[in-house]
Amino acid sequence: MRQPTISANGAGAFLGLASFAVFSAHDVIVKHLGGTYSTFQIAFFSALFSFPIITLILIRDHQAGTLRPVHPWWIALRCVCGVASGFSALYAVSVLPLAQVYAFIFASPLIITILAIPFLGETIRLRRGLAVVVGLLGVMIVLQPGAAPLTAGHIAALVCAGAGAMVAIIVRKIGKEERGVVMILYPMMTNLIVAGVALPFVYVAPPLDHLGLFAADAVLVLLGMSCLVMAYNRAAAIIVAPMQYSQIIWGALVGFLMFGEHPDWTTYAGAAVIIASGVYILRREASGGVSRTTPVLKTRTRVERASGLRAGDLQSGGRKED
Repeated sequence: MRQPTISANGAGAFLGLASFAVFSAHDVIVKHLGGTYSTFQIAFFSALFSFPIITLILIRDHQAGTLRPVHPWWIALRCVCGVASGFSALYAVSVLPLAQVYAFIFASPLIITILAIPFLGETIRLRRGLAVVVGLLGVMIVLQPGAAPLTAGHIAALVCAGAGAMVAIIVRKIGKEERGVVMILYPMMTNLIVAGVALPFVYVAPPLDHLGLFAADAVLVLLGMSCLVMAYNRAAAIIVAPMQYSQIIWGALVGFLMFGEHPDWTTYAGAAVIIASGVYILRREASGGVSRTTPVLKTRTRVERASGLRAGDLQSGGRKED
């Protein structure tokens, strides 16, 4: 396969940066709405407005077959983990400083690396193992156990990272055998059903401008995914994947300007450690002969997308995972 040129890699890096800037704008809307609405209501309206858009994507799948999963139990687990990751992400964004939420989400590559051992048969050698340990120490720096109270928001952010990592592992495990439409449809429907069941108990009638924000949120998610698809189509994964860490800059800037957030310096120190370990793991996976399954490099989306929509699914037009 032809290797991306320098200019192509530059374009991919720029599109990757644009993608995660758009995702950060999505988080700003979620945080704003989180002051008025329950996590379940935000999830429901986001899924509702996303449904027609994602349905148009799904009908592009020309692969023959039914909607019956080849691996129903893995698909069920993917749905459960996807809902847990998505709902906990929405809650964490609503109650925690954005920079702190991103620091926890950045720990997902560490968890993916650990989970790849039992579920994918990955062999983790000394260097990657030490990188994981260092990254987890970074998480402890952000959490400050014993020095700061552990809130529901912190727990939600950790659940988001862990459940999202499990979704990535499941995709790598069964993606070659399941249709892309199945991998998207079941998590999307589960998310909508769970949020819909809870909605009557938490519903607050939104004014017209807030309905517009819910719709804009759904559009931003698709726009961010589209930019990410174009980034991976133009550049090597090792170029695009680290662009996610640019969100710490957006989180700090937007959090300060729009929400008056002033995270403790330990948030940024811990995030720096987590980012360094994550980038090292990505580089090790990209080097030949080190990783057989490259689970982190193949995670081509933000881990907390509850809908199940992934850049890889858009990129392949519904084809099976490479």
